[in-house]
Amino acid sequence: MSKTAGAPPRPSKRPIRPHFSSGPCAKRPGWSVEALSGAAVALSHRSKVGKAKLKEAIDRTRAVLGVPADYRIGIVPGSDTGAFEMAMWSMLGARGLDILAWESFGEGWVTDAVKQLKLKDVRTMKADYGDLPDLSKVDGDRDVVFTWNGTTSGVKVPNGDWIRDDRQGLTLCDATSAAFAQDLPWAKLDVTTFSWQKVLGGEAAHGMLILSPRAVARLESYVPAWPLPKLFRMTKGGKLIDGIFAGETINTPSLLCVEDYLDALKWAESVGGLKALFARSEENAATVARWVARTPWVDYLAKAPATRSNTSVCLRIVDPEVTGLALEAQADLAKKIASVLQAENVAYDIGAYRDAPPGLRLWCGATVEAADLALLTEWLDWAFAKVTAEAGLAA
Repeated sequence: MSKTAGAPPRPSKRPIRPHFSSGPCAKRPGWSVEALSGAAVALSHRSKVGKAKLKEAIDRTRAVLGVPADYRIGIVPGSDTGAFEMAMWSMLGARGLDILAWESFGEGWVTDAVKQLKLKDVRTMKADYGDLPDLSKVDGDRDVVFTWNGTTSGVKVPNGDWIRDDRQGLTLCDATSAAFAQDLPWAKLDVTTFSWQKVLGGEAAHGMLILSPRAVARLESYVPAWPLPKLFRMTKGGKLIDGIFAGETINTPSLLCVEDYLDALKWAESVGGLKALFARSEENAATVARWVARTPWVDYLAKAPATRSNTSVCLRIVDPEVTGLALEAQADLAKKIASVLQAENVAYDIGAYRDAPPGLRLWCGATVEAADLALLTEWLDWAFAKVTAEAGLAA
């Protein structure tokens, strides 16, 4: 906002739901603890009822996401991290690897491949926050590991056109902040993972692992050189353990969390399925985009419009007086904006990720309401004016 325009008035209305965290994310509209009343508590997950709940979660996931019938879907421990590391530890090493990183979680997969698995043939392709690596350099004859949507940078791949249809390697895609909000081209993806607590606002600790027939073939034909923990073992006697992908989980899941995920999936179906979820996320992101377009003090961290996330929208402060400060002071100012709004019960947990450049991060997934985001933008202008004035930066 312009320094000559004067400070904006304190907004009179707060968002109804101030939950804009990028994980765990906002619950679906209308959620209450009563949604869990049908949970199979105090029953074994191996009981008839428990297995039926887990199988229903898999079947509804397939239906909502449009996962092909010949792809396997499993519920696994450890959230998205557990699901993705299961795939990395079980499948990598059979071919050379191209691994992409442009934000914190992608960097984590680089660490796993290079420092933990110590793979011999790895090409690491990195980009700074706000950019993507050169996707044209990815070799389809090698395996590739990448995040579809960089949660900590707000940078996503624009599409899957860069992935060859005749590839010989496997594509391992961390889609945790993309699933249910961005179009995932299943024919391009061999391993896809996500967690319940992202776009559908479920509870934490459980991950989803989706495998193409090509990924299953890798599991059944390749034995890695390193030992696999029990939680990572998906084959027995050279064959896939089918039960994992039919509701027979490797470890004990929370049936309360399962019930909550089922509730979220049923809500997704009730509002119109995947297309409606896409539309909700797009309208939320557009609400923020309209504010960014008219607000001089803020801009996107993602440089190219085609790569800007519609879920984890990452923003940087571009006001010249702020950017003229030392980086630590910029970070402190951004944190103060987030703290002021949290104290006002307007927005919780909207600071940039700890490893990301200073700024703000607004979750715009389908469980957030556009009207709440519109109100939040008014408070953001007010908080920016307040904090900069207190820092002696505003006229």
